[in-house]
Amino acid sequence: MSDKAPAWVVPVMRAGYAARGAVYLVVGGLALTAAIYGGAAQGTTDALADLRGRAWGVPLLWAIAAGLVAYMVWRFVDAWLDLECHGTDAKGLVARAGQIVTGIIHGAIGGSVALTAMRGSGGGDGTQSVTQKLMQMPWGPWLVMAVGLITVGAGIYYAHKGISESYKDHIRVTPLARRLDPVMKAGLVAEGIVIVIIGLLVTYAGLTNDPGEAGGVGAALGEIRAVAFGRVLMGAVAAGLVAFGIENLVEAVYRVVPRRSGPDVMTLARRARLKAEGKLQQAAA
Repeated sequence: MSDKAPAWVVPVMRAGYAARGAVYLVVGGLALTAAIYGGAAQGTTDALADLRGRAWGVPLLWAIAAGLVAYMVWRFVDAWLDLECHGTDAKGLVARAGQIVTGIIHGAIGGSVALTAMRGSGGGDGTQSVTQKLMQMPWGPWLVMAVGLITVGAGIYYAHKGISESYKDHIRVTPLARRLDPVMKAGLVAEGIVIVIIGLLVTYAGLTNDPGEAGGVGAALGEIRAVAFGRVLMGAVAAGLVAFGIENLVEAVYRVVPRRSGPDVMTLARRARLKAEGKLQQAAA
């Protein structure tokens, strides 16, 4: 394995994060509007379908679709070449497997967005559709429950990533990145909450052998809205999804690839460590 990542990986990565940021800005923004003015939150596919009727909507949808496919490619190459130095121990292999899974998910979303650009309508709830197909396989309900529990784990990972601030390991220090740090943290926690709810819905669908119980982002936000003070809570989580979109845009611009940039690049995490050790001025000099 080469110690240095190929140069083409970086623009592919940036395109992928930019597309993912655009998706969450649209979904979170529409959900926040629904929380403020009333109405139900839309899922990812239906929210993006609303873009088609707007000026430059179709070219934007194609750009988002291409970016999400780029994100899939980035995640596959990232996992295969271990560009983020996770290693080959059990923890590292799990992290790399997670990269492949997220790549597949976003590639599938990219295909759905491309279909939306072509036919001009949302594809319904993709989570229910996938759950229904899994149900038809041997041991289907057990597979669905396994996928649901893995999804819950992914949500916990995102929330932990925000709370522990481990995302700082790969963000280059700039004045804008430092100002947006609280936004990135809030966005990751909100994304974690939504993914945990989606995972619980999928798990319940497996337990009841009913694909209709599953749901994606729209269903997760609907569950939040159904509780006491749900409209306020949905608004807060929707704002968090917007923050997650901003977090992805920051990654699109300032994320570093360890096997490309080397170990000496000044990241937010490295700056925090040097500041805690009183070595920040020496490093800056």
